[in-house]
Amino acid sequence: MQVLMKFLELIDQHSEFVQNLHRKLAPPLVTLLSAEPEIQYVALRNINLIVQKRPDILKNEMKVFFVKYNDPIYVKLEKLDIMIRLTNATNIAQVLAELKEYATEVDVDFVRKSVRAIGRCAIKVEQSAERCVSTLIDLIQTKVNYVVQEAIVVIKDIFRKYPNKYESIIATLCENLDSLDEPEARASMIWIIGEYAERIDNADELLEGFLDGFKDENSQVQLQLLTAIVKLFLKKPTETPQELVTRVLTLVTQETDNPDLRDRGYIYWRLLSTDPKAAKEVVLAEKPLISEETDLLEPTLLNELICHIGTLASVYHKPPNAFVEGRHALKKNLPLRSGGDAGEDDEAAGEDILGGNQQQQQQQQPVVIGANVGSLIDDFDILGPMPTTTTAPSATTVGITPARTPSAVPNLLDDELSSILGPDMNIGGAHTPQTQVPTMPATTTSLPMTQPTKSGNLLDDLFGDLNLGGGSIGGGAGFAHSATNTFALPKEAWLSAQKGKGLEISGTFARRNNQIVMEMDFSNKSLQPMSDFALQLNRNSFGLIPAQPLQVTGPLFPNQTVSAQLVLTTNGPTLKMDPLTNLQVAVKNNVEVFYFACVVPIHVYFILDTEMDKMAFVQAWQDIPESNEIKQQLQNVNGLSIDDLQNKLRLNNIHTVTRTIIEQKEMLYQTIKLTNGISVLVELKITPGNRTIAFSLKTKIPDVANLVVQAYELILSSN
Repeated sequence: MQVLMKFLELIDQHSEFVQNLHRKLAPPLVTLLSAEPEIQYVALRNINLIVQKRPDILKNEMKVFFVKYNDPIYVKLEKLDIMIRLTNATNIAQVLAELKEYATEVDVDFVRKSVRAIGRCAIKVEQSAERCVSTLIDLIQTKVNYVVQEAIVVIKDIFRKYPNKYESIIATLCENLDSLDEPEARASMIWIIGEYAERIDNADELLEGFLDGFKDENSQVQLQLLTAIVKLFLKKPTETPQELVTRVLTLVTQETDNPDLRDRGYIYWRLLSTDPKAAKEVVLAEKPLISEETDLLEPTLLNELICHIGTLASVYHKPPNAFVEGRHALKKNLPLRSGGDAGEDDEAAGEDILGGNQQQQQQQQPVVIGANVGSLIDDFDILGPMPTTTTAPSATTVGITPARTPSAVPNLLDDELSSILGPDMNIGGAHTPQTQVPTMPATTTSLPMTQPTKSGNLLDDLFGDLNLGGGSIGGGAGFAHSATNTFALPKEAWLSAQKGKGLEISGTFARRNNQIVMEMDFSNKSLQPMSDFALQLNRNSFGLIPAQPLQVTGPLFPNQTVSAQLVLTTNGPTLKMDPLTNLQVAVKNNVEVFYFACVVPIHVYFILDTEMDKMAFVQAWQDIPESNEIKQQLQNVNGLSIDDLQNKLRLNNIHTVTRTIIEQKEMLYQTIKLTNGISVLVELKITPGNRTIAFSLKTKIPDVANLVVQAYELILSSN
């Protein structure tokens, strides 16, 4: 089967031979489904791949995948998945009858999957969508709790696929509000109410019922409830009680610790207060239709797995190098349908180990920075970019003085919400002629804007649960400084005394004892003592967070300077910054909260990687396309010998894989690994007696390339 699937790619797909071969491949696959359950499972996992690649092979064999009463649950779920993939307009009636029967069984997991499968059928086969919806309504009428909740979840997806088509069933859905206790079902029902708020007479009452237990709800439900209430207000501004909107915005901005929820609340608040028309365009924008098949494997991965049919990779649905450790990752792929010579010439003897004809393997690169960031981040563009300079405005420098915008939607925030962020914010000021786009010091973080002298407000939300406080320094933080030759930039000013109301902060980043350390000097240029220091970092490209609370000797008296060292780890949430190494910091003391931005030199993220050998290096270099290569001339400013140069780079966690001489030139082949797993390959070509070094770099993530070049330049020029 593996051989046939591979070489079918080289044959005309419309030829009669291919059609005949498809018919001949079906019987042996079907025969495996009469074996023991364990063999059936392995066969089904492989068939799943085959069906995704060539559904025509088994398009007439739907019945063999119908579930038997004595099948184990793992076989049932696999059969169900394949049934959905083979569903089409011809067999949809038969499939729906089976799924409806499955939905009445006693196995809860199987029933849930069956109900969800009915929704997938509705999305996949448009002609039968109405029949699928009727089937779901029949299941809802059974009043079985988990069936009802799963049905509401899939109906939400159907509404997204076919907007304004099945609103007549909303009344039936609303009858089951009291029985919803699962977060996904409650969030789906709230989404439906918000999406069709103008057609539901008592939409405000329904949403207010959810709002009563807002603090106890799952974050998914809270986010949907906030958005649904804002939608309701924008669609029916004159009929929606303003107290409802005021209440939800107050809850999310003042009484929640969830940064995503709080930030979304600020966004909606600003949109409603400054430009209701823009609020409509953002909140009520058309949603993209959902895809028919949302769980298909990525094409590149599928092609690779087809080459591993009958192996463990085809059962796991993962490439071998994802679960088997080894020096070389052998990557297989299907041949191009156009054919061609896939061979490679052998490398010539004595040739540069990175030279020769290299076959570039174009492959989709995984996103490794900011991979876990929610969709809310996309909305932050309306507030403008985050500060990227070395200083950022403090909380009190933010002035919000929007002029009133004529609209049918009233400005909620004139009276009721004007106190949310304090009286000094001048929210919606009608007497201020200036119109200013609202800005926030850190729009993608949970750092709130508020007056720091007030207790029990948003500032307490920021630092209250971190248990950050003053303490002694110089051992109190649990970090003992030790002498090291690791390169570190001199300290630079991060927060000026003018911006910091007398507090001046300078600092740098270094790697000490294999830990990233933030080394800072705190100077008090004011006339009063400062105390109660705490520090928080915004989400950043490498997930940098404090490993412990900031501890500064307190109080810090006027004209006194104290040094502090804060150990950092890279286990925090990520968000791709611009520039990539930008870091946004909030520092609190008894005076106020101050914000600034600084740049973390990328070499502190280097970790020593000694696992790669020469052959693995060559293979990795060849796997990276030429377009990702950077070539540059570096200067050996200090005239270091090859040995000294190699040792100096190693002290900064740059590993030399191999060293050789080619055409009377010293060649160093080096590898760098960053804390987030990104690998960088480097070739240094050094001519004896010449201080110019030919530098070549390759990486699958081009964003880090120029930063690594800068790191080499700084390390080579350092004393």
